[in-house]
Amino acid sequence: MKNRWLLPEGISDLLPAEARDLEHLRRTLLDGYVRHGFELVLPPLVEYLDSLLTGQGGDLDLKTFKLVDQLSGQSLGVRADITPQVSRIDAHLLQHRSVNRLCYCASVLRTRPTGLEGSREPIQIGAEIYGHAGIEADIEIIDLLLQSLEQAGLGTLRLDICHLGLASLLLAELPGIDVDSVLELLQARDLPALRELLAPWQAQPAAAALLALADCYGPASVALPRARAALQAWPAALALLDELDALLGAARLQQHASRVSLAIDLADVRGFRYHTGLTFAVYVSGHARAVGRGGRYDGAGAAFGRARPATGFSLDLRELVDLRRGTQPVPAVITAPWSDDPALLALIARLRDDGQTVLQLLPGQDAAHLAGVHSDRTIRNIDGQWRLTGKDS
Repeated sequence: MKNRWLLPEGISDLLPAEARDLEHLRRTLLDGYVRHGFELVLPPLVEYLDSLLTGQGGDLDLKTFKLVDQLSGQSLGVRADITPQVSRIDAHLLQHRSVNRLCYCASVLRTRPTGLEGSREPIQIGAEIYGHAGIEADIEIIDLLLQSLEQAGLGTLRLDICHLGLASLLLAELPGIDVDSVLELLQARDLPALRELLAPWQAQPAAAALLALADCYGPASVALPRARAALQAWPAALALLDELDALLGAARLQQHASRVSLAIDLADVRGFRYHTGLTFAVYVSGHARAVGRGGRYDGAGAAFGRARPATGFSLDLRELVDLRRGTQPVPAVITAPWSDDPALLALIARLRDDGQTVLQLLPGQDAAHLAGVHSDRTIRNIDGQWRLTGKDS
């Protein structure tokens, strides 16, 4: 007989320590985004399916839970990614603005996890800039992403930069090629299989250049010269490489250099059907999957009547909290005995107003056996007055 208390695969509770850590991190990051001029939006959990999967959101079809609206009879979807919803808000509800900086944080639900042990209910937090096509917006977004992960205290980070315009330019010169297979093999750096797939086009310079992209990774001082040598016949590609070079040299990113290694990976073609140009991923030491991803998705909002240049990133707060597990201190609280004495209640209220956590013990509750908290001080009645003292005083 199935245990009715078991949760579906990829769905989990957050217990007090993790929930406390996640909420603290959520507030810290969102407050930081607001200080950078980003405005908070909160799209609905469900929308009409056509709206969720319109345009670039169509790649989410297999990840989206679908249901029927009992009021209208129409198909609804539970959001699997918040970014398409924010694009709709920018294009349709905030269309009077030339540039929008928007941020968000909420749960999403997916039919399948990302990775073997990923959650199907990530808590997605991110930031987007709409309305600016220049590299300045990309620099601002990447800077904010790196600040976010540094605030999360994850340790040594690596930022990988790619530009999907390079693969797109080369694939356009190979008519009839199986684009999805090329991208899969390039991402896996399976050069023998990729070489075999490209064999019918081996006389085309673009085929050799695609193979060369797999070797264009590592520090910019190594990867960019390799890329320039492989792509020297394409002036448009060289211009894109100049853009990458300028981005990595930006002062805002260089200020992270002591804590983040900056690198190029021109074979990282994830999101090719969604992203339209520069993309980036951040990795933390000891963790295989990227902890943060983002990039350009110009044309966002076209399906809603307003095509816009756009760039942004997203993180999964659940994943960040899991990576931080055991590194966050147990919060200290003040304990107080149970009493309705107005003087005690007034002291407790003052301490709480000052930002202190005061736990008033229930009758019979033992302060020595508090779970999940550390009591470092207590309130005692000394000579008829309530005083805050050290726990062992």
